[in-house]
Amino acid sequence: MSVIGLANQTLTTPALQRIVSRFPDKVPEDVGQYVLELFARNSERNDRLGAQLMDVLAALNKVDITPILLKSTAFLAARPPEEMAHRIVSDLDILVAPEDIEAALAGLSDIGYQTYLRTSDDAAKWYVELERQGDVGMIDLHKNPPGHAFFYTAAGEAKDNCRKTTWRGGTAYIPSATYHAFMLMIHDQFQDADYWIGRMDLRHLLDLHDLANSPEGIDWTLLASFCSGSLAKNAIETQLVTLSSLLGTDVPPAMRSRLVPWLQNWRRLTQIRFPVLSDLFLTMMLLDYRNYRRELGREERKANDLRPRTWVLPKWNTARFLFDLSREHRAGKI
Repeated sequence: MSVIGLANQTLTTPALQRIVSRFPDKVPEDVGQYVLELFARNSERNDRLGAQLMDVLAALNKVDITPILLKSTAFLAARPPEEMAHRIVSDLDILVAPEDIEAALAGLSDIGYQTYLRTSDDAAKWYVELERQGDVGMIDLHKNPPGHAFFYTAAGEAKDNCRKTTWRGGTAYIPSATYHAFMLMIHDQFQDADYWIGRMDLRHLLDLHDLANSPEGIDWTLLASFCSGSLAKNAIETQLVTLSSLLGTDVPPAMRSRLVPWLQNWRRLTQIRFPVLSDLFLTMMLLDYRNYRRELGREERKANDLRPRTWVLPKWNTARFLFDLSREHRAGKI
């Protein structure tokens, strides 16, 4: 796959502007023009998303709600526009307390937003997608951080890991660099199931690299303390091994040297080179299935008043779901 093809697939093409600007004589003219055009258009789109976010914060603050900004939405409010132009923002991810959901929906309805999709109340991951005519992106309204609540038991309340800030007249919470990194990794590894199927989100890896190299930086000791068990630790450290090996991120050796994360990273990189092996490598989920049963699986059984399981392998429908997911071509994933 070409560099441009990979960048388009992973939604990272505007990030190539740095290379085009730094080495103009070494980049083919048509490629350079293409990258710079996408960079300019993305900058304009991000400006419009920023205007949307201003409206959203004003509407939520009006009904006494101070939301937490998630993922790229937090970057949009924390980074200079010229820096954000390198980052494609898909939509606006907003988190409010469960008891504030209906008030938030009413406040957003007052400024023209309509529900495009609302998951069922018993959905494993609940959210509402909102749209407004003329906007360049939707709002994804959440009531919990990404991934299962079990993964956040050691980290504590989300707001305790955020700072309250005023941005363009509105007030919101922005996660600390360490908590932001943790949420991004839980989102990709478990909500998107990348850990189980051996995928990665290059755009989010670049985000993690930037967080590690930001003035605030990632507190590695604190990040390690956020892990609620062996499953989360292996998944987080797999991301850190990938960060170190692909992007040269300065990760403490103790957090990138254990066997299981090393094997999972090897699996990822091998699947990229030889996609035909991805079906075979699905069996590597068994490296952590025991941890899943002991930790997250046990919590699920308690919550649903189920008897302990003695079967040591994943259910057929679980294996089938992951098999089908591994064959999907999802935007941003490799």
